[in-house]
Amino acid sequence: MTKIKTQNFIISGMHCASCALIIEDILKKLSFVSAVQVNFATQMSKVEFDSVIGQEEEIIQAIKKAGYTAQAISEKKMNGHDEHTVMQMDEVKKNRDLFWMSLVLSLPVIFLSMILQDKSLFSKIVQSILAGMVQFGIGWRFYRGAYYAAKNRGANMDSLIAIGTSAAFFFSLATTYLIQGEVFYETAALLITFVMLGKWLEVRAKGKAGEAIKKLLGLQAKTARIAKDGREIDIPIEMVRVGDVVVVRPGEKIPVDGEVLDGYSSVDESMISGESLPVEKKVGDFVIGATINKIGSFKFSAKKIGQETMLAQIIKIVEDAQSSKAPIQRFADVVSSYFVPVVIIIAIITFIVWFFLIQAPFVAALLAFTAVLVIACPCALGLATPTAIMVGTGRGAENGILIKGGEALEVANKIKVIIFDKTGTLTNGKPEVTDILNFNQSTELLRLAASLENKSEHSLAESIVNRAQKDSLKLSDPTEFEAISGFGVIGKVNGASVAVGTEKLMAKISVAVSVDIRNKKQQLEEMGKTVMIVAIDNQIAGLIAVADTIKESTKEAIDQLHKMKIKIIMITGDNERTARAIARQAGIDEVLAEVLPADKAAEVQKIQSKGLKIAMVGDGINDAPALAAADLGVAMGSGTDIAIEAGGVVLIKNDLRDVAKAIKLSKATMRKIKQNMFWALFYNSVGIPIAALGLLRAEFAGLAMALSSVSVVLNSILLRRIKL
Repeated sequence: MTKIKTQNFIISGMHCASCALIIEDILKKLSFVSAVQVNFATQMSKVEFDSVIGQEEEIIQAIKKAGYTAQAISEKKMNGHDEHTVMQMDEVKKNRDLFWMSLVLSLPVIFLSMILQDKSLFSKIVQSILAGMVQFGIGWRFYRGAYYAAKNRGANMDSLIAIGTSAAFFFSLATTYLIQGEVFYETAALLITFVMLGKWLEVRAKGKAGEAIKKLLGLQAKTARIAKDGREIDIPIEMVRVGDVVVVRPGEKIPVDGEVLDGYSSVDESMISGESLPVEKKVGDFVIGATINKIGSFKFSAKKIGQETMLAQIIKIVEDAQSSKAPIQRFADVVSSYFVPVVIIIAIITFIVWFFLIQAPFVAALLAFTAVLVIACPCALGLATPTAIMVGTGRGAENGILIKGGEALEVANKIKVIIFDKTGTLTNGKPEVTDILNFNQSTELLRLAASLENKSEHSLAESIVNRAQKDSLKLSDPTEFEAISGFGVIGKVNGASVAVGTEKLMAKISVAVSVDIRNKKQQLEEMGKTVMIVAIDNQIAGLIAVADTIKESTKEAIDQLHKMKIKIIMITGDNERTARAIARQAGIDEVLAEVLPADKAAEVQKIQSKGLKIAMVGDGINDAPALAAADLGVAMGSGTDIAIEAGGVVLIKNDLRDVAKAIKLSKATMRKIKQNMFWALFYNSVGIPIAALGLLRAEFAGLAMALSSVSVVLNSILLRRIKL
């Protein structure tokens, strides 16, 4: 079976949304390509294809034949910036230089034609030379783009500009050298100048929209100090290897992720946790690359380097999200695919009406034809969704909210119900033993229970083991052990049959639970405690009660979500009484208790069947099936492992209040997308008729077209000001 490879490519030469659609169509025709997304705003393409030698180069060549250039993105970062950032900087400089060159050449044309109004043959010849340099020098890119679009049986913004400016220029050329008449060299020259101004401003604005990635890249340390052979040496961060001993002094950035071997310090982890207070670090603790050491010096062993570090994972998630498409983008893609051909038809109809029906002068008909072509632009519509997603996902990353793509962002906007896992999500996930009821006064109760639970990985088991260790009890290795999911554990310890778990477990192994024991258990559960029954040699020996307190942020987070008119449900494997006690403390609307881990996904689907959009919030490990089943999976970041596949959103600060922030950000982003789409469609709906009526000079129509794209990007950038 051929392995599927996913590769991102930087694409240069795209001038509008139609260009992106042309490239998508070409790549989809390649037999070995299974999926492709081309993003005009980010100038990037994500391609899934059969991992066979030579096929990556074939993709690049296919894009090149279409008239664009492509470069596969490597994992290596260059001087704190990746290849994409370097390309963006080059693109800004290139468009800036072309604009100034075009303006310098166009100003004398404007002076001669519009200010001096010199209609002499000499003036016309000078204008033709200068305008020709703009038309075929600066404007050659439009001819090239139009040629390749036609070659690929398509049309794009380049087609409109090439046809419009050529009409004005070649008519003027004819009236200069072949027949006597009025010239409009300034129209062609200014059109190209204004378009280049718009492109320069657009690329600059798009760079600002993607600043979140640059900020994240800027956090990375450039070098690391390695202790080797009795001496310390500074090396580039790319040269650090797993197992290297890294030395960090006060005030320095921690270069990679690792485990403290020697020393003590406090570390500023605000870039990850959002908490301003430094975190103490001692031997055995984990440190995260790009965080800042405050006071002490320490040595640590490098555990995660390169693309495995937490910072690199965050950057990858944000990059992937910014390159993705939201479902709402499909509307813009459909409109863009028909846009240019329809505009050309409208322009031709405009010329026919003016010249043949109204019988206006040829010049008036020609200028109306040109104005219609150049005022119409698919760029604004093509930028409406991706620029808002770029800014929205970037804003989320700055606040510890990783939104994995446009689809997750769009779905979050529609959520009506949120289901929260209890342990480790609503609660601290660190339960402690609060009560031990020993019915036969056996000193072995806790020791035998802890010995058996020592083989279990459940958090409740850990609390029993911790209590036994605190009481200095010596644990034994079970000779038999079985964990029954959702029920408890059974086995043999020192020859005794031991069972620790729920009342259902006792029924399963045929151990009777008296009414008195059941009442005692109920009293503890009504206090919000989880109670486990301990049976030794098929007799109830006692009860062990464990309490897991809710997080400080839980109540506030639930209140915020209620203000958004969102229903809150808690799902847990815990018993009904304990679950309801926790729910009362948190202000939760509904409880699904005694749900086995394997059944959580089914419960999610049951609620979905009512037609409601549901988010599931869990730890991303035990809750993975439920997270995947929900319309939106929200995974709580677990320490340094934030690349949780099941979650569409990852909250790396482990703060439940970020659930409300993620939804607020989603709603704000979708508002921006809809605003952008409205204004892009409104602009074209109003602009084209105005141009067709001859009420707008062609060169100013070109300026309006250029600025429409810039306005969409600037509107998206306003998302950076949203308070979360």
